This record gives sequence, structure tokens and C-alpha cells, in this order.
Amino acid sequence: MASWTKNWPASPLHPAFVISTWFYSGLMPKAPGTWGSLAALPFAWLLIDQGGIAGLGIGILLSFIVGLWASMVYMVVSGRADPGEVVIDEVCGVWITCLPLALLPGPVETEDWGMAFALFRLFDILKPWPIRIFDRKHSAFGVMMDDVVAGIMAALLLWGYKLYV
Repeated sequence: MASWTKNWPASPLHPAFVISTWFYSGLMPKAPGTWGSLAALPFAWLLIDQGGIAGLGIGILLSFIVGLWASMVYMVVSGRADPGEVVIDEVCGVWITCLPLALLPGPVETEDWGMAFALFRLFDILKPWPIRIFDRKHSAFGVMMDDVVAGIMAALLLWGYKLYV
């Protein structure tokens, strides 16, 4: 059995495993949150390109709801609170950060995606108040909400930057 499945007695093909690790991107050996965040960006682009703000909004809502379920199942089955390989929370947070890119007029440039990624990772890693309130809750809700709040904070900064620069 591979080392990354040692705490997962169910099949790695189980939907909760695939979703919580965001198609296995959270299984990268170093910095799984960074890899999960990067893996979320092409999907954000696709949601915005194909569905605009509504598509991204639906994606955010679904990633949160399904993420609650998948991370809860992963935590219960593995017996671990907030496992690093669970990155569906980063997906939801990055997509929230990308909201200003869907709202503002004009094309989304490569540097906009890079700024969204960097701002989200900054808040996710530093976990300033109020993010750390949710980070201390060892539940699926806490796992998801710390990245939701990080995404909101990063989105506000990105929005301000895009409006005034």
C-alpha cells in the first residue's frame, strides 16, 4: 500500500478521497495546499469562461457543500483532524478569491490569476484573525471555513487593487 493511503482504509477511488484531495493534487509530497490551490485555478478559469459570475458562484457553493461532506468523510475514515492532503477547502477559497476577476470588466490577464493565487496563499499560510478562529476548529466546517474566510479577505484585496490600479 502506498504511504499516502496508510491512513485511508477505503479505496483511493472513493469519491470523498478524490474530491477531498482535489483529484489527488493534495497528495504531492511538499506543500499540498499550494498544489491544491494551483490545481483549482484552471477550473476557476473554466467556470468564469463558460458561466461567468453565475458559473463561478455555483462552483463555489458546490465546492463548499461537497467539500464539507468529503472532508468529513476523509477525517472520519482516516481518524485524523484536518489532514494536509485534504485540499478541497483550498479549491473553494481560491475560487472565492477569483470572484473579482469574474465581476470586473475587461479580460483576465495572466498576472491577475497569479495575484489571486498569491493573495490567497498569503492569507491561508499566515492565518490572521479571523481566519485562525476557524483554523482551530477541528471539524469539516472549520477545515472549510478558514479557507472561505481567507478567500474573502484575498478577494477584497484583489478587488481593491483591480479597481484602483
